[in-house]
Amino acid sequence: MNRKTEVWPAGIQEVGQKAQRSRAVTARDIELFTDISGDHNPLHCDEAVVRATRFGGIVVQGGVTSAILNAVVAEDLPGPGTVFLQVNWSFKAPVRPGDIITGEVKVTKVRDDKPITELETRVFLADGTVVLGGTAVCYTFPINKFQ
Repeated sequence: MNRKTEVWPAGIQEVGQKAQRSRAVTARDIELFTDISGDHNPLHCDEAVVRATRFGGIVVQGGVTSAILNAVVAEDLPGPGTVFLQVNWSFKAPVRPGDIITGEVKVTKVRDDKPITELETRVFLADGTVVLGGTAVCYTFPINKFQ
């Protein structure tokens, strides 16, 4: 077995590879994230308060928005066994209940000696508006060794 297949048993990633997935964001997502996180910020749950702000309406928590990237890296690219080591994200526009968001990752660097991948990441709305952009570094555990 050569070093690359020892480090990347499911196959090494390629620079330029992309993956994406989409989902509709719901008011229930806000409720669940509020329960999990304890984030009761009125921007996420008080229509009367948020109407008086520049947002003008309920805004989904950033954790709900960025969560789609967790799904992309854990399920699609790099895939099962992958965790974030580092993220650098900028939130650029609000997401609202009813929006369809798409999370996308693109491989920018792959290490031969360790199952570490660097990614360009973004989340965008159906109309193309980028709501989150940045980078991530991921580690992929060789989970097939443990099955």
